[in-house]
Amino acid sequence: MAEQLVAAGPAAAALSNFAGWMATEQRRVFMLCLRMLGDADDADTATQDVFLKAYRTLEKQESEIGDLTRWVTRVAVNTCLDKLRSRRWQFWRKRPNQDDEEVILAMAPSRGPDAEDKLYAQQIGARLQTAMERLSERQRAVFALRHFEDLSLDEIATLLGLDVGTVKAHLARALAKMREDLRDLYEARRD
Repeated sequence: MAEQLVAAGPAAAALSNFAGWMATEQRRVFMLCLRMLGDADDADTATQDVFLKAYRTLEKQESEIGDLTRWVTRVAVNTCLDKLRSRRWQFWRKRPNQDDEEVILAMAPSRGPDAEDKLYAQQIGARLQTAMERLSERQRAVFALRHFEDLSLDEIATLLGLDVGTVKAHLARALAKMREDLRDLYEARRD
C-alpha cells in the first residue's frame, strides 16, 4: 500500500491522509486568507472553500500536482482574489462584533502584553489593515505573499502566473503606498 502511494505521488498521499494534511496547512492558509481579506469570518469561509476545492481536485486525480504547499497556496490566493472581486458589488461590509472580541479577551488568561500594549498593537493592526485595503488586489496578494508568507519573488511570480518584473512592480507600488499611509508610525519611532 505504501509503495502505491509513493508511486501515485504527493496528491494521492495527501488524499489518503487528507485530514492530517489539512490540519498541517489550515492555520497557514487561514492566516493568508485573513491577511488578504481583512475579515476573520470571510477568511474562515475562504479557508473552507480552499480545502473543499483541494479535496475535490485531489479526488479527481486528473493531473499530477507537484508541490502541494505551493498548490494549496495558489488555490487560497485565487479564492481570496475571487472574494475581493465579488466585494466590489457589495453595498455594505459586515463589520466585526466588538462585544464578542472584548468578551473573549476578558476570559483569556493574561500571559502576554498588558492592556496598553494590546491596544497599541490593535491600533497598528487596524492601520495596517486599512493600508492594505487601499492596495489593489494584485498588490495586496504580492505584499501578503512576500511579507507574511515569506515567499521569494520567483515563487510569487510562479504562484500568481506573472513575470518576476511584474511582481517587483506590484511590490514596489504596494510598499510605496504602505509607507505613505503609515509614515507617521515609523517617523515617530525615529524621534
